[in-house]
Amino acid sequence: MLNNPQASYVQRGEAIDYKNEGSAEIKANDVVTLGTRVGVAGCDIPVGATGSVHVLGVYDLPALNSEAFTVGQAAYWNSTDKVVTVTAGTNTPAGWVVQAKASAGTIARIKIG
Repeated sequence: MLNNPQASYVQRGEAIDYKNEGSAEIKANDVVTLGTRVGVAGCDIPVGATGSVHVLGVYDLPALNSEAFTVGQAAYWNSTDKVVTVTAGTNTPAGWVVQAKASAGTIARIKIG
């Protein structure tokens, strides 16, 4: 049990420090899977290093070009194909659609966080 159960402010939370424990460098603007959500790398993060990952904001992300998206629809990150989809399945929640996308579109505007 904690002696001081009060909260202590750490940071605003738009971006978090993230240690790259993978086997490849993360490039700035790469989508980073964070367990049950995603973020966007704010800088290059070499293997073993720590860098910033944005966890709030609206981003244009690569999207599955066979699906139409509607405003407010839940969006998911397919880490195998590296695209946003509106199919949940085993994909990671990415946020929600803020601009409609025709099925032929390859970019989706997503509010992450």
